[in-house]
Formats: sequence, C-alpha cells, structure tokens
Amino acid sequence: MKMMTFFIVGLIVHVVFFFSIFDIYFTSPLVHGMTPQRVPLAPPAKRLVLFVADGLRADSLFKPDNNGTGRAPYLRTVIEERGTWGVSHTRVPTESRPGHVALLAGFYEDVSAVAKGWKENPVEFDSVINESRHTWCWGSPDILPMFAKGATGDHVYTHTYPPEREDFASTDASRLDTWVFDEVKDFLNVAKSNETLLNKLHEEQNVFFLHLLGLDTNGHAHRPMSKEYLENIGLVDAGVAEIVTVMDDFYGHDGKTAYVFTSDHGMTNWGSHGAGHPSETLTPLVAWGAGVQTAQREPGSHKYDDNYLKEWGLETYKRVDVNQADIAPLMSSLIGVPFPLNSVGVLPLNYLNNSQHFKAESMYANAIQILEQFRVKMAQKKKTTLSFLFTPYQSLTDSKQMDFVRQTRDLIQRGQFNEAIRYCEDLIAQAMEGLSYYHTYDRFFLGSSVVLGFIGWTSYVVLFILKTHASLRKPPSNTHMVTEINLGQAFLCLGLLVALFLLVQSSPWTYYIYCLLPVPVWYSVMREFETLSGLIRSIPSLPLSKCFGYFLLVTFGIELLVMSFFYRAMLTLGLVVLALWPMVSGLYTKAKFRSLSWMFSCLFLAVFPLLPVVGREPNVNYVICAGVLTLFNLSSYLCSSWRCSPLIRRDRQLFIFQMVQVVLCAYTLTSTHSSLQVKQGLPLFNQLVSWFTLVSSFLIPLLSSTRLFQRLLSILMSLVCVYLLLSTGYEALFPPVLSWLMFAWINIEQEAMNTQESSFRTELSSIDFAENIDITKIRQLRLDDIRRSYFFVFFIITAFFGCGNIASINSFDPASVYCFLTVFNPFIMGGLLMWKVLIPFIIVMCTFESIQVSTQLSSRSLFLVVLVISDLMALHFFFLVKDYGSWLDIGTSISHYVIVMSMTIFLMLLSVMTHILTSKRIIIGQKRKMHFR
Repeated sequence: MKMMTFFIVGLIVHVVFFFSIFDIYFTSPLVHGMTPQRVPLAPPAKRLVLFVADGLRADSLFKPDNNGTGRAPYLRTVIEERGTWGVSHTRVPTESRPGHVALLAGFYEDVSAVAKGWKENPVEFDSVINESRHTWCWGSPDILPMFAKGATGDHVYTHTYPPEREDFASTDASRLDTWVFDEVKDFLNVAKSNETLLNKLHEEQNVFFLHLLGLDTNGHAHRPMSKEYLENIGLVDAGVAEIVTVMDDFYGHDGKTAYVFTSDHGMTNWGSHGAGHPSETLTPLVAWGAGVQTAQREPGSHKYDDNYLKEWGLETYKRVDVNQADIAPLMSSLIGVPFPLNSVGVLPLNYLNNSQHFKAESMYANAIQILEQFRVKMAQKKKTTLSFLFTPYQSLTDSKQMDFVRQTRDLIQRGQFNEAIRYCEDLIAQAMEGLSYYHTYDRFFLGSSVVLGFIGWTSYVVLFILKTHASLRKPPSNTHMVTEINLGQAFLCLGLLVALFLLVQSSPWTYYIYCLLPVPVWYSVMREFETLSGLIRSIPSLPLSKCFGYFLLVTFGIELLVMSFFYRAMLTLGLVVLALWPMVSGLYTKAKFRSLSWMFSCLFLAVFPLLPVVGREPNVNYVICAGVLTLFNLSSYLCSSWRCSPLIRRDRQLFIFQMVQVVLCAYTLTSTHSSLQVKQGLPLFNQLVSWFTLVSSFLIPLLSSTRLFQRLLSILMSLVCVYLLLSTGYEALFPPVLSWLMFAWINIEQEAMNTQESSFRTELSSIDFAENIDITKIRQLRLDDIRRSYFFVFFIITAFFGCGNIASINSFDPASVYCFLTVFNPFIMGGLLMWKVLIPFIIVMCTFESIQVSTQLSSRSLFLVVLVISDLMALHFFFLVKDYGSWLDIGTSISHYVIVMSMTIFLMLLSVMTHILTSKRIIIGQKRKMHFR
C-alpha cells in the first residue's frame, strides 16, 4: 500500500471509530407510537404556574444569611406553612436545555443536542407544555422556542426579550427577571379587557412558564457568592410573591392554581456549570397551591444522611427529594394532562394532597405510560432481530405484563390503593430496567465489532512499520500470490455473509460500516503474514533485552498517559521522570547547559498539573507576569541571535511589532477586567484589538524568516498574544513555560542525534523549513524514535490537561472570552475556548515538526509510531467504557476516548498534508541533484 493511500485509509478508519462511540453509547432513547395516559379522576388544579430560576443552587436559596435571615423570605414562608419542598437532583450535562427537557418532558437529554448548541430539537419529543390546553411562556430566546417548535398545534405562546440582553457585562442582569415579571403582570392586565384571551385563560389545563435567567447571568459574570447573585435571589423571591398575588386576584382566589418553583441546574463557586459537582446537580424544588401537600413537620430522625437540613435551618420540616425528571409527571398530575409520552419520571406522591384513590390512579397511569415505551422498544428490537437470536427481557415478558396490569386494576377496584401503588412502583422499576436492556441490546455486538477492527488496524500499522523500516520486505513468490488470492476469496465470502446477516435483520446502515470494517482490515493483516514470519525469524538477531526494556517502558508510559486523564497529578510524575532522562542517557555529561535547561523546564512545567482546575478567582497579575516572561524570552533570543547571526531588518521589525502586540494584549485584558468590575461593559477599542489579534495571529508568522528558531518564535508570539486575551489567571504562564521546554527539547534531541550519528551533525541555526529535502539523508526508524514519539504524545496530553480538564464542561471560565464578546453565544464562545485549548497543542505540533526536520527523519515515518501509541490509548479507553458501571463514569471515559480519537484524526489530517508537501520537496530535491550530475 502506498503511503498516501495508507494515510487516507487510516483517516477514514479513525473517523469511523470516532463516530462509533456515539452510535454505541449515545443513541437517542426516544421512541414513538405510544398511547397517551391520563388520570381518569378530576385533577385538583385548573392551571399551573412554573417558575424556573436558571442557575439557582439549592444551598443559595435554602441557606440563611450570616445574620440568620433567609435570602428568599416568601419562599421560606411557603416551605414552613403552605407547601412541600425538597432537592431536585439533576444529571450531567448540567446545562439549560437538558435541564428544561428533564423538567418539562421527563427524560434526560441525549448528547446529539449539543451539536445544535442545546437549542434545537434533534428528535421531536412530548412535554407538559405540548399536552396542555394553552401555555404562555416568558423568558430567554434560547430556551422557550424549542418547546414551542416541538408542540403540536398553536397553543404555545412565547414572549422573549432580544438576545442582546443576555450580556454578561450588563450593569444589572437581574433586569432579565424584572422584565419577565413585568410582562406577566401587563399580560394579565391586558387580558381583563380582551374577552377572547380572558376565555382562554379561564380554561382548564393551562400552564404559565416563567423562565428567569438573571441568576445564571449574574452567576457567570460575578460568581454565585457575589452580592449581585445573592441580591438577585431576593428579587426573584419578591417577584414570585407578586406574581402569586396577581394570579390569585385575577382568578378570584378560587384555589385552583398550583405553583412549582425550581431550577434547571446549579453552578460552581467560580460561575460555571455542565459537570456533576453537587453545587451543579442539587437544585431547589418548592411546590404549593392546589393539590399540593401543605407543610409537614418531621421532628427527630431524617432519612437523609447529609447535613443540609441543619445547615439550612430546616430540620423540623419534611424534605422530599426527587429526580429532576419526576417533576414532569408531578405537574401533569396536578392539572390532569397526559403524562409526557417519553417521560421516565416517577410521580412523587409525597407532593400530592389528594385521596389515595387519586394517587393510585395517578401511579397506574404513570406505570402504564412507561410500560408503553417498553412495549414499543421491545417491538422495535424484535422486528430487527432474527427470531432465534432474540432474547426477551425475562423479568417483564408479555404474560408478566398482563398479570401486573390485571392485578393492579383489581386492587384499585377493591379499594386497596396502597397495595396498588406498590404494584405500580414495582412495574415502573421493571419497565425502566427493560427500557435500558433494549436500549443497550446491540451494544456488546457493535462494541465487539469496533474492538475487532481497532485491534486489526493497530496490528496492521505495526506490521506496516516493520515492513517499511525493518528490512523485512521480500519479493512475492508464486505460492504467496496463490495464497493471497485464496485469502481474498475467503474474506470476500465472510464479508458477504456479514452483510447478508445485517440485511435480514433490517439493521441501520451504520451497522454495515462497523461490522464490515474489520473484514478488509484483517484481510490486510493476514496479507502481511510473510512480514510477521520474517520478524519471527529475525528475533535471535535482535537485542532482546533492549527491545523488552522498550516494551516495558512504552507499556508503563501508556498506562501513565491513561491515568493522567483521570488524575492530572500523573502528568507531574511523568514530567519529573522525563527531567531525569539526560542523566540516565548520558547526555548530561556531553551537553550540561542544554540538559539543565531541559531539566528545569520539565520541573517548572510539572507545577501546573498540581494547580486547581476549578475554584480559582480571576487574577490579571498572572497575565501581566506571563506577558513579561514572554518579552524576556524574546529579548533573550534576539540578544543571543545578534551575536551569532544578526537578523535582517524585516525580521527585527516583525519581532518588535510582536513585542508591542504582547504589551497591548496584556493592557487590553487588564483594562477589560477593570471595566467589567465597575460594570461599564466591554470597551469597543478592546474588542477590536482582541479580534484583530486573533485574525492576525494566523498571518503574521507567515511573514517571518523560514529559519527554524525564528519561525517558531514568531508562531509562539502570535499564539501567546491570543492566549493572553483568553486567560484569567495562572494559565497565562503555561504557554511561555511550555515553549521553554519545547525549545529545550529541540536542542537536546539535536544533541542526542549528533551523539549517535556524527556524520549527520547539523547546526540548528542553519536549518531552514523552506529548503528542499535531500532523500539521501532521510534515515530509517530506530528504537530511539519510539521515545521521541512517546515524548510527543506525552507533551500533547500535557498541553491539553496542563491547566484544565477539557473532558469536563465546567473546567473553563466563561470570563475567558470577555475580551471578545460578553453577549451569550454558545458557538462563538465555544470556538474561542476550543482555540484556547488548541494553542498549546499547536506549539507542541510545531516543535515536533522541527524535531523531524532536525533529526533527518521522514515525518510520515515518525507519525506511524505516534499513531500506534494513540490507537493503543484509544483502545484502552474503549475497554474502560465497557468496564465502568455508572453512567457518569461511562460518560467520562467516553469523553476521554473522544479526545484521543480527535487528536488522532487531527494527526492523520496533518500527516496527509505533510506527506503531500514533503513529497513535493523530495521530488524537487531529486530533480536538482540529477540536474547537477
């Protein structure tokens, strides 16, 4: 296989592996075709008012101030006198859209929605709003339209403010909540003189949805412990009290209005959310009004073993915790609408103030609604599986379903409501397990296919390296050609059998890709049988002790990299070990200055993984220090280069311009930070400077000299300028320290190369990226190149996790992008944060390319070794996903797998581009040699 073909095929294979994880673990749980289930008895409420305080933590609402007074006196009174309260437990990802979907639709969002910024509906779903007679919504333009879009008919009316109001630099973000309260009051006042609207408002099964975004915005901008956030809680509390009074007056105090107050997610102490910390997953729930149980005292022992009740001063009041998805059936039961068709929530009976008959009928409807999903899911899976291969869920067969339903109805008819409720709870538990069983029915089959393809591909790459660089090539014999033809026919028949099996089962088209991919991959492996035989024959001549030592080191190194995804401190351990490399290899005695530079830079960089990822406050002093350090590094280089080979005028001017740009970026960040602190917004000049710096960072390095160090330094300066604008604390120091280590790596690798091959000795100052490659000087791979490849992968992982965990959504401070924009925009903000992550990555990539050039090794050859290491890591994470038990740990391992696969795909793309460019330079170099001869 030609090298270009190899890279293109490898790219396709890795793209398939990348998307396979989503088909295996992140398919949508939604099914369609169920019959709506409603309670046959009259509901206690005619209307429901839902307050969702976006970004409100449970402790922020319930915990009293330092002086002992509540931050929300009205809601505190409701808890103590009129309603039922508890903690609503959310799930990861703790973002606005998934939280609202769980609240209103009763199921937990699948990951496919993130591709649309959590705004659009990748799969249509049912909700309390859709089942209502009429729904009026007020609030954010990011949340409300998705429920209106998914609703059938035109009974959902949304009122949103302009998106520009969602400004993190706003002088007072609580105005977003004030706008909602004012709009609701104006709406009810207008309705008094509008007969059509008045008639609609007096119909039953109406919902009023008030989305309050001020707390979330203030939390991001000022942190949840800030004065602005805490005062916003008081404003929301007063607004809720006013709305309740207005509603009761409007309906003549008929006692038919139910109220629910909750939040979609919480927030960390540093103003972010998305992960699974208790500050993000614990949200408040307070319900009162028609059909809701009034406050109940519960002195003595409690069933919750946390200390929240004592901390919040609510020890004597009964606390009823729920899962967030349970709120949807609660609201449905209160106003008598069918339960959302895809809801997996369980009705929390302790919130209901009604007869046992009503509770039993409600639980029965809840159980049948979940059982309907189970039946549809089972029918779908049975339809796409051969009858003799189909294994039904034994705990809930058709006969057991009928028994459950019949016995429950009999118990309700005989008035044994408590027993009927217990039966319904058992049925719900069994149906939920059955849903999970059928949802993951094909997971082992698909996972095995992907693992088989993964192992085959990695084996083929290893054999390809050995065949290309270990002198194991042999001319094909006639016997070999006959065997290859027979082998091809066998694998062709195997592929046809697999395709026929999938066709009979009416499998999705993606199943064909995952199941057929291992066939050509393993065919390619089996074709290299001669290479493997040659390797076995050459084993006696190999330095076995050295090979075994490298095998142990690589195994240990890969395990270290895998552990670093879970424990960042492992990177510190790795850097400390790398710092000792010159001492172990003997380079220290031959190049003391370069070895000391390597050792100190490793040790300084080893500090960063030990620093906290979250929980820090912004400190622009670190950014100023990073700017000074960058200027010092550049000045030192300019002074040293002036003595050896003075820069031409254009290069001097370019470096001076970049030094000025560093100063300007540091000033822009500090002035923006100061302006936002005094609530004066983002200055236009600062915003223009930031965007100009971002755009120019792609162009300015192209104007610099093509000499190795000069081009690298120009790239570094451009990237550091952007990184300074995206920094809020100590992470600004990371690129300068990383760059120091990278320059030390280039120098010490050159020293190691010169020590091994005196004939290949070259000076780094003479290396030019623009020079054509002399093919006669390109060497073969050696065992030492495994170390270089491992160093590269290790530094890539360090660049990713050195000062943040990109596998966790809340590892980033939204304040990082405030120099560019302050109005909420998930795609632009996400793109800027991703570019911040990639900047250290690019620094390492450029360094690795420089080492390839300076060590006179073909870049594509070294990339093959890197590819093997990356694939082994990805395969390790794939197995970890299968071993972990909890869905949260599965999500963590999947995110790590996605990171490694994304890195590998990026490397494959880079390899294709490098191969094209390198091939052209080799051809030009060959033509020039022939012309010279």
